[in-house]
Amino acid sequence: MARDLILGTAGHIDHGKTSLVKALTGIDCDRLPEEKARGITIDIGFAHLDLGDFRLGIVDVPGHERFIKNMLAGATGIDLCCLVVAADDGVMPQTREHLEILQLLGLRHGVIALTKADLIDATSREVVMLEVRELVQGTFLESAPLVATSASTGQGLEELRAALRQACQECTDAIDHDWFRLAIDRVFVVQGHGTVVTGSVTSGRLRVGEEVEWQPRQERVRVRGLQSHDQAVEQVSRGMRAAINLAGVKHEELQRGQELATPG
Repeated sequence: MARDLILGTAGHIDHGKTSLVKALTGIDCDRLPEEKARGITIDIGFAHLDLGDFRLGIVDVPGHERFIKNMLAGATGIDLCCLVVAADDGVMPQTREHLEILQLLGLRHGVIALTKADLIDATSREVVMLEVRELVQGTFLESAPLVATSASTGQGLEELRAALRQACQECTDAIDHDWFRLAIDRVFVVQGHGTVVTGSVTSGRLRVGEEVEWQPRQERVRVRGLQSHDQAVEQVSRGMRAAINLAGVKHEELQRGQELATPG
């Protein structure tokens, strides 16, 4: 069976994180009208990538300093990362800040993608790569593969997939408890179904019909339905993105940062 893992992007604004995810998966993570109008990522977006032995749920995060809280919401619960640096821009403030956040979250695996590699010559590209290597020295990405890519030409995409597959293989099994836990990162209403929350499953399993405890309210709520990447499923488990349809809960009462967990 394919193993489920969560991959998070990281990097400065306009360094091509969302374009790279779209080139890899065919999925545009910018879903909000404001994102389309402004041409920047404001909130976290989601995609998925099948790598054969691994199924990656991808969380694409905003790179603007004003949306660090949104980046944190997306980075919580990821298993590995793709640090993105634009070749024509080099290391920038949120490149450093996002890397520091990933360090604080205890991440141990990832890859580095040099995007927009087609926009500069080979000599300039080498200089930027040296700058990136200097940045990650002493971090969990010190020995990570650094792949030059271009979302517009397709350069390096297969190499990046191979690097991601290798990083997945190096991910040791996290200590997985029997109890279910998920931090809520989105809340919305689906007509005819009611309140839906989404998040990354950080431990355990959950099945349709079971109850979860809604924290910090300490109230029990029943699971009416489950989806993972827009597909209805009977069960979700650690390493999967999950959309949970909750019975009898008003969506206005739920918010990002609350958690759902096994009762008790």
